[in-house]
Amino acid sequence: MNIITTLIPSLKILTLSAVFFVWFVRYQNIVEEFKKYNYSSKLRDFVGILKIASVLLIQTSSSINVKVGSATLAFLMLAAFITHIRVKNSFGEFIPSLTLLIFSVIFFFNA
Repeated sequence: MNIITTLIPSLKILTLSAVFFVWFVRYQNIVEEFKKYNYSSKLRDFVGILKIASVLLIQTSSSINVKVGSATLAFLMLAAFITHIRVKNSFGEFIPSLTLLIFSVIFFFNA
């Protein structure tokens, strides 16, 4: 068993916690970010639903659920990463999306 396999359960909980924190505790920041990037509230709500569903799927023991959840989250994080680059945010502003993208890829290939 390698170190990544050992860390995956902790990374899954960290990912779940991060998404729930941002989309529930700091939701007002999400509202402001989507406005700043000229994205609609419907897109924001859709992204939120997809992110929450994705991290919940990642927590399951089903390989297919983990793959679907991690692929969906990876797609969303890639889109977020591209948005941060497009609007020329600082590196610090897109570290969270890049980190969750990397975690998602790890989950996908270790499901």
